[in-house]
Amino acid sequence: MRRKVKRGSDNADVDMTPMLDIVFILLIFFIVTATFLQEQGIDMRPPPPSENEPTEPNPVILVQVNDRNQVFVNQDPTSELRVLAAVSRIRAEQPDSAVLIEVADEALHGTIVLIWDEMKANSIPVSITRAEGGEG
Repeated sequence: MRRKVKRGSDNADVDMTPMLDIVFILLIFFIVTATFLQEQGIDMRPPPPSENEPTEPNPVILVQVNDRNQVFVNQDPTSELRVLAAVSRIRAEQPDSAVLIEVADEALHGTIVLIWDEMKANSIPVSITRAEGGEG
């Protein structure tokens, strides 16, 4: 007599419940045993007032570029190519001075970038601001 071999069906299902149980147990284990670092924050309190007399701030060289792309150094008109020479002349008398570029909204970006790059290339401290009222 022949024995019949029972063949399994092609659609064998795997029970996922035990694997999900293990995953949740591991997740709970790692959450409970994790050590959380205490992040170091930035101290936002202002410094205490100085008892010394306030020192006079460094003088500012004002470079203005108006909406017609005209350039002024301390109210004197100049060419965008001559700004470095004018600033260097003023800094010869006041070596601690910094440059503030005041720009009108309609000024050309190329002029502003040229002035900024010249100041940075010559290690002159520079910052930029928007002109009040859009006029330079």
